[in-house]
Amino acid sequence: MPTDFHVVIPARRASTRLPDKPLADIGGAPMVVRVAQRALASGARSCTVATDDAAIAEACTAAGVAALLTRADHPSGSDRLAEAVDRLGLPDDALVVNVQGDEPLIDPALVQAVAQVLQDRPDCAMGTAAHPITAAAELFNPNVVKVVLDRRATALYFSRAPLPWWRDAPRHDGELDLAAWPAEARPLRHIGLYAYRAGFLRRFPQLQASPLERCESLEQLRVLWHGERIAVTVTDHAPGPGVDTPEDLARVRALWAHLHD
Repeated sequence: MPTDFHVVIPARRASTRLPDKPLADIGGAPMVVRVAQRALASGARSCTVATDDAAIAEACTAAGVAALLTRADHPSGSDRLAEAVDRLGLPDDALVVNVQGDEPLIDPALVQAVAQVLQDRPDCAMGTAAHPITAAAELFNPNVVKVVLDRRATALYFSRAPLPWWRDAPRHDGELDLAAWPAEARPLRHIGLYAYRAGFLRRFPQLQASPLERCESLEQLRVLWHGERIAVTVTDHAPGPGVDTPEDLARVRALWAHLHD
């Protein structure tokens, strides 16, 4: 049975490193519009941009993309999603994929896969994605979030630390030989793409923040702390680059132009 899901894209105009980021031009259209176009290509039943900024909403509407003006005082994207789910009137069992508004190269197949893994796991409240880490520098980089899975590909823990750690890992020319790690214990990089059941998304903002979440600065640890499960789909490749800085924007513009030349 085809996966039935909705996409919501939270978008805020404020950005310290790249002002007006959602409206940055990518191949003749605002970045948030490009994200929505990629999300719709995933086969989603609907795609809505949830924003607190009228200019972003107007840019989406002008491009034929559904937009919803939300409150401006949400502390996180999850809170904005919860409001959007209520405003859209989605039932509790609906699947909702949160696609970040700064991912104009997001693979539509990955969006679909995250929805599918949650549909296939009724015991889970959320779904997300990961891919193998192939470079030791990424394993030790605290900005690269790692996820450890159980035998059913359910998340055991997310961390900025190098996890899992193979005590007897072989080295090659002084570097860790990640290719030699056991397949069942290979280090995985978490991809920040989430699917939710709408009912859980409505409850999530009311869950108390956990000590682990504050320690690691990873919101998804709140889910595990409160005993909920997160299903993970593992893909072979890293997703396309997102946009956080002017340098990122230049790189993505060049990649977009190459892909659509």
